[in-house]
Amino acid sequence: MTLRIGTAGWSVPGALADRFARQGGVLERYATGFNAVEINSSFYRPHQPKTYERWARTTPTDFRFAVKAPRAITHDARLVDCTAALDAFLAQAGALGAKLGPILVQLPPSLAFEPDVAGRFFGELRGRFDGGLACEPRHGSWFGRAADGLLTAHRVGRCAADPVRHPLAGKPGGWGGLAYWRLHGSPRMYYSAYDDEALAQLGQDLANSPADETWCIFDNTALGAAAEDALKLQVLAAE
Repeated sequence: MTLRIGTAGWSVPGALADRFARQGGVLERYATGFNAVEINSSFYRPHQPKTYERWARTTPTDFRFAVKAPRAITHDARLVDCTAALDAFLAQAGALGAKLGPILVQLPPSLAFEPDVAGRFFGELRGRFDGGLACEPRHGSWFGRAADGLLTAHRVGRCAADPVRHPLAGKPGGWGGLAYWRLHGSPRMYYSAYDDEALAQLGQDLANSPADETWCIFDNTALGAAAEDALKLQVLAAE
């Protein structure tokens, strides 16, 4: 099982500077402490292929980037009639080459599971991209058997997310080959750090993951808690 732990974005808090290399750019330094990162900025705006190429050159051979699908696809188009936007996004992110990890599809809380819409979208995406796919749905209808079956059929791992919005949202679902945790901070999203008990339990969950590839990304970045939580989790998951 391949385990990847990192943060959303690659900031290095000053208080943790001694845990990373002193030389190089921020991404280069970040990559001396973690083997993965999640690019969230792609949700808000496109990046040129040459930007992705530069990021790939800056990191070690075994480093991987998860890339969040644009909101133009997930929130504006709501997975419908977005072929052109999908092609443009994949052409851009594809410039990461072998360092491209999963594509993350985060859905708006108002987007209910509709089998025809979801089936067409993930079929189209899977037809263009053979790598890892992770989906973070936030409407309760995505946690039933039908949605799980559709995600499994298209080899899409359903993210485990915290804070949880549904009783099943705290554990990965969908396709079992990819497990993807996204931790946003609790009780205050994006701000709160996780206590030792929560991190210890998470470490056990990651160590026991049956997936071929397991990701855990901390998104509680507002006050720098993400990097410290991720560093602690690396130790716990290795015990």
